[in-house]
Amino acid sequence: MDARDGHRANLLGSLWMMAAMAAFAVEDAFVKAVSATHPVGQVLILFGVGGAVLFAAIAKAQNKRLLDPAVLSRPMCVRIVFEVIGRLFYVLALALTPLSSTTAILQATPLIVVLGAALIFGEKVGWRRWLAIFVGLIGVLIILRPSADGFSALSLLAVIGTIGFAGRDLASRAAPISLGTSILGFYGFIAIIIAGIVFSVWEGKAFTLPDGHSLFYFSGAVLMGISAYAALMKAMRSGDVSSVTPFRYTRLLFGIALGVFLFGEELDMPMLIGCSIVVVSGLFILWRGKKAKAPAAAL
Repeated sequence: MDARDGHRANLLGSLWMMAAMAAFAVEDAFVKAVSATHPVGQVLILFGVGGAVLFAAIAKAQNKRLLDPAVLSRPMCVRIVFEVIGRLFYVLALALTPLSSTTAILQATPLIVVLGAALIFGEKVGWRRWLAIFVGLIGVLIILRPSADGFSALSLLAVIGTIGFAGRDLASRAAPISLGTSILGFYGFIAIIIAGIVFSVWEGKAFTLPDGHSLFYFSGAVLMGISAYAALMKAMRSGDVSSVTPFRYTRLLFGIALGVFLFGEELDMPMLIGCSIVVVSGLFILWRGKKAKAPAAAL
């Protein structure tokens, strides 16, 4: 792949990533809304069943085999484990903490993914892009303002969920290329069902019958989740991970906007400053990625 093709792949991956983050933010809003009236385990199970059924239908329409032997590969097994961890703890964070703060903590994912890409896949990440990522994380800290009084222990739920999502994304990169987006999505939602069953057994709460509003929230979450999942898989398989991943920061903007307008969460000056730092850092990383490849194109 020459430099021009590489730039095109990175641009495409970045657009897919932003689309995925917008859909994920809407999905989060639906999940948070339905979690207010239903047990978290039930939310995970119904959400997982809906997504698995739709992805299975898509796979069948594409003549893809759900029981492909590649599903038992090591990267896929690792991916499912991290998916269970990520989904379970992130949904708990959505149910118990503000959407804006949960989304902000999730922005630590790029650092973990880029670190993994450098160590596992051998991708080159210059010191300027590393610095920009750390500056972006400082922006997240400004939003959170962690202190003995301000940083709730419940925020650790989002931290654990973030680690799970980063591991899932790295495993998706290593997954057999023969497994398409529909197969990855199907087993991703199967992992969500597993997470819901495990938590339901531990929590011990009885399920409640969904009403009209709940069914709307469930349906919206499933549709947005599938759209986001498909876009994310496209993003992680387009371009360099270190160039595409920083656009996860756009989820911060979408999440905060939904938190303010739908759930009445407050948006103050420190949060605005933190968001600005995060966005500028992401844009700088893209610019540095293109500039680093420019000399190679000139040779």
